[in-house]
Amino acid sequence: MQIVRAKYENDIFYGELHENKVTRYDGSPFVIWENTEEVYDLDEIELLAPVLPSKIVAIAKNYAKHAAEMGLPEYSSNLPEHPVIFIKPSTSVIGSGQKIKYPTIGEHVDHEAELALVISKVSKNINQDNWKEHVLGFTIANDLSERVLQGKTGHFTRAKGFDTFCPLGPYIQTEFEESPELQIKSYVNGELKQDGNTKDMIFKIGEILEFISSIMTLLPGDVILTGTPEGVSKVEPGDEIKIEIETLGIQINTVE
Repeated sequence: MQIVRAKYENDIFYGELHENKVTRYDGSPFVIWENTEEVYDLDEIELLAPVLPSKIVAIAKNYAKHAAEMGLPEYSSNLPEHPVIFIKPSTSVIGSGQKIKYPTIGEHVDHEAELALVISKVSKNINQDNWKEHVLGFTIANDLSERVLQGKTGHFTRAKGFDTFCPLGPYIQTEFEESPELQIKSYVNGELKQDGNTKDMIFKIGEILEFISSIMTLLPGDVILTGTPEGVSKVEPGDEIKIEIETLGIQINTVE
């Protein structure tokens, strides 16, 4: 199932996307989930971010080649014992098709295409062997980052926490594999920048969820970003960023 969150006139609802039509559901996929049999064409509605999380927990440098391009070549031979995590605020979330706002103090903003997980239920101390029981599905994320600020402080919150710095969507794919090998591609103004695969993640999904949930309770709708492959690049106002991940659709946002 492909789950979307949509707006029709002034009404926001969850639904199922199928063959360019959206079937409306009552409630949400986390609580009550009942088919209303109301169907909309895509041109009748506005697709929003497919979920509004209480928090976004992200993994830094989870691909060795990306770590190398960020100045950490030792990741190729000397891997960290645990994932490096940071949190992006819920206010950074926008949907595919919405505008990314370039910060007034921004000097160098990079795009980062990532596989994102959406948590299905209250989850604490997840066992990495049964992680699928805690995940509603996968979606596309763009972990935008202001590198000058990141370099000045060595921390991620300010550099990655600006409003609109976490596009999600267009939908949540609820059918997924235990060990997904999904191709991740990103384009800026039509030029291919990233071309990686989730099989190259240093820490796999089960390890990530076990580690994070040992620290904090994950709530329904929370989003986990699993890291980005190499090829991140600078974006400017006016640029179009397109991200494709197998089975998860295409996310397109422009920078203003």
